[in-house]
Amino acid sequence: MKDGKKVVITYGTFDLFHVGHLNILKRAKELGDYLIVAVSSDAFNAGKGKTAYHSQEDRKAILESVRYVDEVIFEDSWDQKVKDVQEHHVDVFVMGDDWKGKFDFLKDYCEVVYLPRTEGISTTKIKKDLHK
Repeated sequence: MKDGKKVVITYGTFDLFHVGHLNILKRAKELGDYLIVAVSSDAFNAGKGKTAYHSQEDRKAILESVRYVDEVIFEDSWDQKVKDVQEHHVDVFVMGDDWKGKFDFLKDYCEVVYLPRTEGISTTKIKKDLHK
């Protein structure tokens, strides 16, 4: 808890923002009072062999405009999650269920919730559809 508020955090690249992103942010916010979104930095994406269409600053600006989001930070490495949870006094860690089990190590620090993804939509699918 941070200032009496239940804090939730989620992570992602959030490129080519779509209704699936909106749905997970809305459902994550419903689990608490204050939602922090950690957006993958351009350097972190490059290290994963990924390139986002939108720059990290543009993706951050888009997320900051979403009413469910209270704060946006950058994710620069896989191993920063424990530090983020501790520094931001996180109560609930949320990810899509395609990551189920991958972040269970955070249960020592907070509740871990895997939410179902919105069927039929993903940034990967959008990119494939555009290249047909």
